[in-house]
Amino acid sequence: MTVLPAAAAVNDLAIDYVEMYVGDLEAAAFAWVDKYAFTVAGTGGSAEHRSIALRQGRMTLVLTAPTSQQHPAATYVSTHGDGVADIALRTADVSGVFGAAVAGGARPVRQPTRHVGEGPAVTAAVSGFGDVVHTLVERAPGEGPGLPAGFVPALGSREARTSDVGLLDIDHVAVCLNAGDLDSAALFYQEALGFREIFQEHIVVGAQAMDSTVVQSPTGAVTLTLIQPDAQAQPGQIDEFLKSHHGPGVQHLAFSSKDAVRSVRTLDSRGVGFLKTPATYYNLLDERIGLRTHELDDLRATNLLVDEDHGGQLFQIFTASAHPRGTIFYEVIERQGARTFGSSNIKALYEAVELERTGQHAAR
Repeated sequence: MTVLPAAAAVNDLAIDYVEMYVGDLEAAAFAWVDKYAFTVAGTGGSAEHRSIALRQGRMTLVLTAPTSQQHPAATYVSTHGDGVADIALRTADVSGVFGAAVAGGARPVRQPTRHVGEGPAVTAAVSGFGDVVHTLVERAPGEGPGLPAGFVPALGSREARTSDVGLLDIDHVAVCLNAGDLDSAALFYQEALGFREIFQEHIVVGAQAMDSTVVQSPTGAVTLTLIQPDAQAQPGQIDEFLKSHHGPGVQHLAFSSKDAVRSVRTLDSRGVGFLKTPATYYNLLDERIGLRTHELDDLRATNLLVDEDHGGQLFQIFTASAHPRGTIFYEVIERQGARTFGSSNIKALYEAVELERTGQHAAR
């Protein structure tokens, strides 16, 4: 059953930016610029932190490093390592969304505040999952991707730029939760922010298993894939994430692309590592799916997976985690009309991560 909050303000939610807390700001920014072709859009900071905003397509990624133990990034990085700390949500009515979210069970983190000058007109913040919060951002009508409050735009940051990588937007965010917390987390997003449940999956890989529920904002602009380990199965990659991350958190960000083959080839040439798909996956692919655009040899060469639903086809692949703890990683996904998440691919992607994980353990 879909549960909606009293206020209609939540109907226009979209991702405004994603903020990551990092230990080394320059190294993190260099990696995103060098490997993923993001460009610097602006900078911000205070006596307690320094931040850099990066942009590609319609995405804004904010990196923040603490310069004082008083900033929450200090505790976050010490506990979790580098990772996503804020999924900021844009809306035309911050006060309305804030009130509805708190009434629906969210913890108030920062009361609505009006700003003057460039940037957001109003911001506030509410709790999300684990140590991740949601900053609520209100901008002028029709304003495109912007910067967080207090940021200074980089020279030329307003100029339209294209990238050979071709990443467009954040398709979805995958979240690892403790066993037993999946239902309550899904209900929280329905009651606090008006999300609706659109997909459920129980995945078994050998002796391991996990449960997944996908919740989505009313417009479909914000999608969270919530994942918990099956406590009745053997411990696996979700359990390891929770152990290494020290609690719930963002497992991966999925970046949309118009041409996943081109994006993956370009990213690979820039030094991004991707998980390998077993060769057997492609042997019977022609019998399972009639490819409409990409050639089978191109998919095989780039390790892309393909699936389809009633709306069309999708192509997806995970990067190998470059995180010292082996936690967060990323996904490239191209949708050609498909709106679901590739049920048969979820298991294949899980298996690919498991092969990477067990291979890393064997190499230690």
